[in-house]
Amino acid sequence: MSILVDRSSRVIIQGFTGKEGSFHGEQCIAYGTNIVGGVTPRKGGSIHLDRPVFNSVSDAKRETDADTSLIFVPSAYAADSIMEAADAGIKLIVAITEGIPVSDMVKAKAFVVKKGAKLIGPNCPGVITPNEAKIGIMPVNVFKRGSTGLISKSGTLTYEAANQIANVGLGVSTAVGIGGDPIIGLGYIDLLKLFEADDETKAIALIGEIGGDLEIQAARFIASGVKKPVVAFIAGQTAPKGKRMGHAGAIVSGGAGTAREKMEALEKVGVIVVKSPAEIGATIKTALKR
Repeated sequence: MSILVDRSSRVIIQGFTGKEGSFHGEQCIAYGTNIVGGVTPRKGGSIHLDRPVFNSVSDAKRETDADTSLIFVPSAYAADSIMEAADAGIKLIVAITEGIPVSDMVKAKAFVVKKGAKLIGPNCPGVITPNEAKIGIMPVNVFKRGSTGLISKSGTLTYEAANQIANVGLGVSTAVGIGGDPIIGLGYIDLLKLFEADDETKAIALIGEIGGDLEIQAARFIASGVKKPVVAFIAGQTAPKGKRMGHAGAIVSGGAGTAREKMEALEKVGVIVVKSPAEIGATIKTALKR
């Protein structure tokens, strides 16, 4: 069993014929992801990467019965693309695009929720269920199938954690990069619920970072809603207050959102918190033996 995506997912790519859509679309197809077509306005009727191109998501949905969309549309148009996918009936939307204005994402997220769709990202590496489907930009060689559910704000640390988990003889059931922007789709609590209900997932790795309070909310949920072992790492432990650290949401302001605050909240509810990302794999293995 997997969460969110598997080999039966029917995926379209918005921004299919652009540079990013072409490169990563080809990689997804090579991995075995069921890419059924793509969308690029004014290129409908053509063929790209041996898949049909449509002028709109509604056309693609009607002709391919797609249920998932992977978005590589430039930031100025990406929020509209997210809403177009939700309006067409796409149930899972994975937005890789960086730099979408916060005001645009406020509208797009509300629209996605109204339509009953699920959104991953934006500004994220996507979702991968090893050996079944990759819907994003992850380097697939570090992902081995196994029993650890992986949730991360950081793309790079997603890959690092997956590699460590594989190196200790374990693997990943599904890995989800939720993105580091202030406004994102599914968060920790949504995904903790899915992993807790997933029979294949025996432990959960959670990678957070400074800024905001999503990890604090996750700690409250874990206390009452998660029975599986959770190992967490919070990035930005040495970051100075008021300085943005890469992601738009990774900034400590007014003394809130510090790594220490989040680590203490997670430890208080029984999460095993590691101080270095180098400890994630071995700690997961130890947690599974308890």
